[in-house]
Amino acid sequence: MVAMLLFAGCERQAGQPLGSEIDESDYRMGQKLVKQGRSQEALAAYLRVIEKRGDAAPESHLEAGIICLQQIKDPIAAIYHFRKYLERQPNSPQATQVRGLVESAKREFARTLPANPMENQSERLDMIEQVGQLQRENEQLRAELAIMRGNAVQPTVNRMRVPTDTTSNSVMSTPPPTDNSPISLSPEPLTEVPTTVPDLEPPQRPTATTAANANVRRHVVTKGDTLFSLAQRYYNNRSRWRDIFEANRDKMANENSLQIGMELRIP
Repeated sequence: MVAMLLFAGCERQAGQPLGSEIDESDYRMGQKLVKQGRSQEALAAYLRVIEKRGDAAPESHLEAGIICLQQIKDPIAAIYHFRKYLERQPNSPQATQVRGLVESAKREFARTLPANPMENQSERLDMIEQVGQLQRENEQLRAELAIMRGNAVQPTVNRMRVPTDTTSNSVMSTPPPTDNSPISLSPEPLTEVPTTVPDLEPPQRPTATTAANANVRRHVVTKGDTLFSLAQRYYNNRSRWRDIFEANRDKMANENSLQIGMELRIP
C-alpha cells in the first residue's frame, strides 16, 4: 500500500500542466552534448523531450532541426522539426530565422536529387555563349558590309575637252611667230584630249587544272564551330564564311547545317 502511494506521487496526474521545456533534464542534457560535439546523443535527448511533451516541445524541435540540417545532413528531418516549431511559435522572434532554415533545408535536399529536372546547366551555358558569339559576329559582319558598300562608290571619270570657241585659247594654241613669218590671227580648232587611261590587260585567272592541284586544307567540325569562327580562324576575316560554305555545298544543305564530326574543305 505504501509502495502504491509512493508510485502515485511520482506519476504526473492527468491534466496537470507541464513545467518549462528548458527545465527538462533531457533538454539540458541535449544542450551539454551539443557543446561536446556529440550530435547523435544530443538529438536523442531532444527527441525524448518531444516524446514526453508532444506538441509542447517547440524548442526541442528547433534544436533537433538544427542538428539534422547542420550535423547529420538530413534535410527532410530538419524541415519536419522546423515546421513543428513554427506551428507552435509562428510569431516568435526566431520565426523569421527558422523560415530561412526551412529554405536552406529545401536547397540541401534539392542537391541530393539524382538528376536536375531542368536541362544540364553546363550545356545551357555553352548554348548561351554560342548565341552571344553569333550575335557579336553578326554585328561585326554588318559593320564590314557597311564599309565595303562605302568603298564601292567610285567617282566617275570625265573626259576633258579643250574649248575651241574661245579666241584666247586659239591664239595661245598657235605657234609663236618667227621674225620672217607673218602673224596669223585665224583660230585653229583644238582637238579633244582624252584623259582616261587605257585599261590594262586583266590578270589571268588560274586554270581549272591549277585550282584542282592546289593544296586544300581540311577541318573536322567540333563543338562550338561556326562558319564565322572558321573563317576568322583560317582567313582572319569572318566575312569569308561563304567561301567555306560554297566549297562544301555537297555536304551542307544551308549555312546552319554544320554537324560535329563533319570534314570540311577549306579553300
